[in-house]
Amino acid sequence: MERRTFLSTLTGGLLAAPLAAEAQQAAKVARIGYLSPNLAASPHLRDAFLQGLHDLGYVEGRNVVIEYRDAEGKLERLPALAAELVALKVDVILAEGGTLGPRVAKQATRTIPIVFAGAGDPVGSGLVTSLARPGGNVTGLSSLNPELIGKRLELLKQAVPGVDRVAVLRQPVALGERTAKDMLKAADVAARALGVQPQFIEARGPDEFAKAFSDMTSARAGALTLLPSAMFLREHRRLVDLAAKNRLPAAYTSREFVDAGGLMSYGANQPDLFRRAATYVDKILKGAKPGDLPVEQPRKFELVINLKAAKALGLTIPPSLLQRADQVIE
Repeated sequence: MERRTFLSTLTGGLLAAPLAAEAQQAAKVARIGYLSPNLAASPHLRDAFLQGLHDLGYVEGRNVVIEYRDAEGKLERLPALAAELVALKVDVILAEGGTLGPRVAKQATRTIPIVFAGAGDPVGSGLVTSLARPGGNVTGLSSLNPELIGKRLELLKQAVPGVDRVAVLRQPVALGERTAKDMLKAADVAARALGVQPQFIEARGPDEFAKAFSDMTSARAGALTLLPSAMFLREHRRLVDLAAKNRLPAAYTSREFVDAGGLMSYGANQPDLFRRAATYVDKILKGAKPGDLPVEQPRKFELVINLKAAKALGLTIPPSLLQRADQVIE
């Protein structure tokens, strides 16, 4: 080969190498769909997910693009928004909203991987076949823990020492049949162990809240706790207002209720679930199949107490309980 021809070939190869590497890097930009019933209601959860991605080396605009689809509280829009993400052919969908968002996403696609964070009952709702082997295209992190209902009742007993009747508000369709049965049994066993009589009250939708609180009054309930429900979470402000109006000390499932003026909450640390959801997305982007990734249970829990609410109810929270709190709202 002539020297000129050799140098030309060598130079061309050297120039092509960076171009090929650059093209390969550009091809690695991941596209994540983010489906939310109402982003404005929980921006801290989105921020936690983004922080989790950042910790794993993802930077928006550089090696990842996130397509947000927000129903802005209008749940009837979710199917169309999920269909938009499917049409965009995103690599994976992070679905908010308990089991609602993931269910809508699953109805829109059986091929694009879906990750949920904080789903209340992934098996009972049909999102996955089992926690250990989800199967299909859906996996993630569950916020469900039947033992937590007993913990909330224990906290109420400490905050309101003389209470002997506690209303347990539930949405009948919120959990799968087996899960609901386990939760009700756990509530009954825990209440009776504490010397408290549980009063199980139902509300299928917000239009039944007024009757539910009327039933609590009729049952002479001295305090209130909830079973997990995505609907209750969406309507948390109304529930907190009704509890205050009826002067019922309440232990809620998550801190959103306490931030809105509720007395206390004990449950899974939701931001931690969303940070960990980023690791699921990362594994899927690197080739893992969602059906092979076991659904994880909560690892971190938080107790939040609102002293303003306690004062309004005429309660003095014991120092020992305040010391255990992860946050106390003055």
